[in-house]
Amino acid sequence: MVVIYGMQSASVILVPFLVAVFISVLCAPITRFLERLRIPIGFSVALVIILIIGIMALAGTFVGGSIGAFNERLPFYQERLNETFTDLAALVDQEVSVSGLLDMVQPGAAMGLAANLLNALQGLLANFFLIMFTVIFILLESSTLPGKMQLVLSASHGDPEYFKRFTESVQRYLGIKTLTSLATGVLVGLLTAAFGLDFPVLWGLLAFLLNYVPSIGSLIASIPAILIALIQFGPLQALMIAVGYFVINITIGGVVEPRVMGRGLGLSTLVVFLSLIFWGWIFGPVGMLLSVPLTMTVKLALESSERTASVALLLSAPKRVK
Repeated sequence: MVVIYGMQSASVILVPFLVAVFISVLCAPITRFLERLRIPIGFSVALVIILIIGIMALAGTFVGGSIGAFNERLPFYQERLNETFTDLAALVDQEVSVSGLLDMVQPGAAMGLAANLLNALQGLLANFFLIMFTVIFILLESSTLPGKMQLVLSASHGDPEYFKRFTESVQRYLGIKTLTSLATGVLVGLLTAAFGLDFPVLWGLLAFLLNYVPSIGSLIASIPAILIALIQFGPLQALMIAVGYFVINITIGGVVEPRVMGRGLGLSTLVVFLSLIFWGWIFGPVGMLLSVPLTMTVKLALESSERTASVALLLSAPKRVK
């Protein structure tokens, strides 16, 4: 409890650091590739940082204005959504009971969830330089850290290959997950743009980010867009967009991703849901986005040692146990 409270209290520092570690793990293979081409480590890191800044600047150009416009129209969407559901309740002669239920549930709150996630991303930009400097120093140390860890583990009679297996597994998971999430985000953006839905770039970004949360992430990402479609177009088009989301998520999350990633990194659905609550409670919306990578890191760390492998088994998916 002391450790959990400490992490929560230090979230202002830990969240930018975890984001920096996340970026560094994704970029470390690029720096190693450049080093194999006999490019000095300092120059390799500089090229990677320029690439990161370029991607962020390009994303900021498209996303920044959309987030501001969405936040301005958020009260209107919430009000119209509640009115729409109240009208639907009146059509089935359940005005009193359903309207009371709507007052308690407030469907427009789903828009607030999307806004909170997007605002959390904007908040990270305030720590942009801290994140970038942390990434630089992590990448500069990445070439010597494995050797140091092997010496430490050898001296403590541990498995010298432990750190190598661990880092390779984490990088493989994050790399594949990032590519599949990017594909999901692009397809969702194209889907919503084809229907003429407001803010298609935002829905693509939301699908990209929440795809890091298996099973329930794609469902959460689809709800705000479907509700906006219900307000903007009506039930038929909203249903068609919902079907489009379903096809994209089943194709990538149910067919492509398992074939590429395999079964060795599976987490229990219950563990995924609990990790979403746990890390979201500690680190806020950014913790929700990083919940599965953080839990996967813990699971891989537990699997890499015979003494803790039984604990990792409790976190595994049912297929993994069988």
